[in-house]
Amino acid sequence: MYRWVVEAPIALLHWSRRLRVRWEIRDDIHQAFLALGCAIICWRRLRNSL
Repeated sequence: MYRWVVEAPIALLHWSRRLRVRWEIRDDIHQAFLALGCAIICWRRLRNSL
């Protein structure tokens, strides 16, 4: 079975409850949490590769 490159990061983003269930009314706050989640995923992946 072949996993797509973006499948794993999207699955990791869904672990975050705040991104899975949208509580914020404003779009910019939700976008900020999405960017923060992506940054955390990248940081963990870089930290484990070093």
